[in-house]
Amino acid sequence: MPACRCKAETPGYPMRHTPTPSTPLPASKSGLHPRNRQRGRYDFAQLIGCSPDLARFVARNAYGDDSIDFADPAAVRALNRALLKLNYGIAGWDLPPQYLCPPIPGRADYLHYLADLLAERHGGEIPTGGAVRVLDVGVGANCIYPLIGHGEYGWHFVGFDIDRDALACAQATLDANSAFADAIELRFQPTARAIFRGMIGERERFHLTLCNPPFHASLAEARAGSERKWRNLGKADPQGAAPRLNFGGHGAELHCPGGEEGFIRRMIAESADYSEQCLWFSSLVSKATTIPVAQRALRAVGAREHRVIEMAQGQKRSRILAWTYFDEDERRA
Repeated sequence: MPACRCKAETPGYPMRHTPTPSTPLPASKSGLHPRNRQRGRYDFAQLIGCSPDLARFVARNAYGDDSIDFADPAAVRALNRALLKLNYGIAGWDLPPQYLCPPIPGRADYLHYLADLLAERHGGEIPTGGAVRVLDVGVGANCIYPLIGHGEYGWHFVGFDIDRDALACAQATLDANSAFADAIELRFQPTARAIFRGMIGERERFHLTLCNPPFHASLAEARAGSERKWRNLGKADPQGAAPRLNFGGHGAELHCPGGEEGFIRRMIAESADYSEQCLWFSSLVSKATTIPVAQRALRAVGAREHRVIEMAQGQKRSRILAWTYFDEDERRA
């Protein structure tokens, strides 16, 4: 197997990028952002060389290609661990099986599109380094956005969560990677229904906020969604056992009062109280029906501008909703 070549040694990934946001993005068979490191096929030989534990999950698929069983949570975690080690030099990433194991290509796309937003009023150049501050709403045990965002662009992050155990898991990853620990701060949100309140200090400023909100309105709804998924995959348990999720997740990661729509409406309402402290607020949006509801909420709070950025990963479709309270001149300044 080839030796592991981590980020600093891998050619073709400069820390500064000069996109032209007004130019249409080149087509990609995967639909991923042009800067996404996962756009091509996974090089499993290189990944295994970087993270040997992955080898036990890799086998030939029906097309004769090396792959993993993406319905196996342990295999997905092993792949993530290898991708983070290979592409960003992150060692020792792991998380308990009950926590959300995110698809890295889609999470990286979110960050790349937010970087394009910053470049629009920055001469077409993405600002990099620690002067750019990003707030991660619900950082989770995986800490994936701060890890990728700092690895790609050198940004500094504050991530918060209502789950102390999740924060402890994220902190363990940071403790094993000192270069990231210096750039990522974790905070506990003691008020479950609050979002920005108590997490943005009076004198703090952020260029971006990001969030992957809970999708479901209840645990029962989450379980019903899992059952549909496994039936569609033809892998429903004939004994009627509770379905598993290949990306895991539990509690506040999966559901909250009002589901995705309710969470985003609360986020928009609270964002108005911090309108001068954050340049761009944003959230992932899984349901297309959430967008018009969110747009009405944004008009109600007086947002100056909002964007809906479509994303695709294979057959999966999602979108980013971003909004700002600053006009163009203020954003440029």
